[in-house]
Amino acid sequence: MNWSDIGYNIRYAITPMRRHREYAQIMTDKTEDTTTEMRDARYVMHPLTDARANLQSGSLIIDRGEGIHVYDLAGNRYIEAMAGLWSVGLGFSEPRLIEAATRQMTRLPYYHAFTHKGHGPMVDLAEMLVTMAPVPMSKAFFTNSGSEANDTVIKMLWYRANALGQPQRKKIISRHRAYHGITVASGSLTGITANHTSFDLPLPGFLHLTTPHYRREARPGESEEDFATRLAQELEDMIQREGPETIAAFYGEPVMGAGGVIVPPATYWEKIQAVLARHDILLVADEVITGFGRTGRMFGCETYGIKPDIMVLSKQISSSYLPISAILLNEKVFEPIADQTHAIGTFGHGFTGGGHPVAAAVAIETIRIIRERDLVAHVAETGAWMQDRLASLADHPLVDEIRGVGLVAAVELSAAMLSPAVPLAAGALGKRAALHLQNGGVISRAMGDALALCPPMIIDRDGIDAIVAALRHALDRCLEELA
Repeated sequence: MNWSDIGYNIRYAITPMRRHREYAQIMTDKTEDTTTEMRDARYVMHPLTDARANLQSGSLIIDRGEGIHVYDLAGNRYIEAMAGLWSVGLGFSEPRLIEAATRQMTRLPYYHAFTHKGHGPMVDLAEMLVTMAPVPMSKAFFTNSGSEANDTVIKMLWYRANALGQPQRKKIISRHRAYHGITVASGSLTGITANHTSFDLPLPGFLHLTTPHYRREARPGESEEDFATRLAQELEDMIQREGPETIAAFYGEPVMGAGGVIVPPATYWEKIQAVLARHDILLVADEVITGFGRTGRMFGCETYGIKPDIMVLSKQISSSYLPISAILLNEKVFEPIADQTHAIGTFGHGFTGGGHPVAAAVAIETIRIIRERDLVAHVAETGAWMQDRLASLADHPLVDEIRGVGLVAAVELSAAMLSPAVPLAAGALGKRAALHLQNGGVISRAMGDALALCPPMIIDRDGIDAIVAALRHALDRCLEELA
């Protein structure tokens, strides 16, 4: 045996021992992390979170949920006033959704929709969605999240433009403070600075208009309708400046969600749609938050008289029990795409889990429950109660604005009215209030200095009263600290 053989054998004899020592050290380290909270800080990187701060503080670990409540590991109970992420419409641990998932799991736990394949739950859900849409739709295409769905719509818009022999028609118009997702393409549609910074977004070809927030963006003396007229003219000016032949679509949430629950001013959608119709530009309605009853109608498009060419659905489609999202296309959108797939031989896009049979079965049962329990009418009634009860906070010294529709709202906070004015960084007051609210047993979400509220659609008046009482107490605590 030569020296090189000896070296080889020593090296590969030592390597397993080194690996064993490393594994033993890892296991030792894990045993030192005695709580889930400690292990969370050690091993998990969280979305939409200050990673460095999380290493120090860890996270609130939720252990179980029931109805409108969730419970942490210590057994503390919270009203989930954000329905998770605007999404658990039927509340937590709904038995019928668990049963629907179990039934489908035992029959067909997985199948796909690629290359002329399919399965019953996907077909049933597609028919249900197309027939219940507020405007005529032709087809449903399934993905796993709102971000994936919006990313797919962008590709469909580009694909369609090429199919029509209009390769220059690729630009898409959105709004500042819009939220349409976090993939590279859907993140470019999004108009929130924090989702762009350090990611080199948005990509070229994504244009953003003024946020339709009347209180913040209107000029002195400008009425809501005059404000809407000015924003419609801004859209017209952008189209003319860029060239109508280069614009593929206008993208909008009926009510802007993560950007601060921005309710559109009177006549806004009517005037925006008139501009788009003049230039034959498609309209995409992002109903990821507003769909399936959140505004007091089945779809936000019905609440605001929107007639989209494409609708994007997710979140409450399955009460977020399983990931699923859907894109609804009308004939005007689908036909050129279908022709192009025939010319090429395929539509070269899709996801392994798109239209997953278990997720589709849960979505079907979710929609059935919404209909059977008349939850849309329930939201209209309890939503009006929530908006009225929140209005009682308008005279609080820290409340700047209250806005919302149905069971979605935001309470905008400001310390500017305090005397002397207390210097606070943007967002600091919102975080402080959200923490006091959480300590009081209600989970909200701070969007800058606005506290968002979007409780499960099954909530009753007593639940709403509890949220508002806890919110008032949290604001009083903030006021005491700032004073």
